[in-house]
Amino acid sequence: MRIEETGIPGTYVIEPEHLPDDRGVFYESMRSDELERSAGVLFRPRQINYSVSRRHTLRGIHSVRIPPGQAKLVTCVRGALRDIVVDLRVGSPTFGAHRVTELDAASGRSVYVPEGVGHGFLALTDDTCVCYVVSTTYVPGTQIDINPLDPDLDLPWECAGTPLISDKDAHAPLLAEALAAGLLPDFDIA
Repeated sequence: MRIEETGIPGTYVIEPEHLPDDRGVFYESMRSDELERSAGVLFRPRQINYSVSRRHTLRGIHSVRIPPGQAKLVTCVRGALRDIVVDLRVGSPTFGAHRVTELDAASGRSVYVPEGVGHGFLALTDDTCVCYVVSTTYVPGTQIDINPLDPDLDLPWECAGTPLISDKDAHAPLLAEALAAGLLPDFDIA
């Protein structure tokens, strides 16, 4: 298993080692002991979520206020997607920066998203299924949503045509609006 930081502090891409044979392939998707040893991250799953999306569906940018905070491990278990993380932590050296990772079921590649970092994706195939293993259970009213089409973020979704987007995401505040409203976490507490 290879674990590499993305350039946004605390955000990692996890690349599993595939063990193929005549029956197919086996791999370890995530090991909390390896994440702790390699990256110093203590990750204790509390809830597992799935989303299934049509091609060109755009979901995000989502995070959770601190407290309670929520780290997540994002894996594409069917199909393919363009995954984007955005640093929403005020005072972070990479505040407002983003990183793109292609995730697909065949590779088993995952992205670890720490508390305070926003996450979104664009489904590249029909019936794309994403698994989110998260560190806290859902707490109503703690979500942070940033408009994924914020022109100042200029995220490289590279969607052919108009993306399918929820009303909630389409009407989410821009990053500057969320910052001005005091909705974003501080880097030193994330």
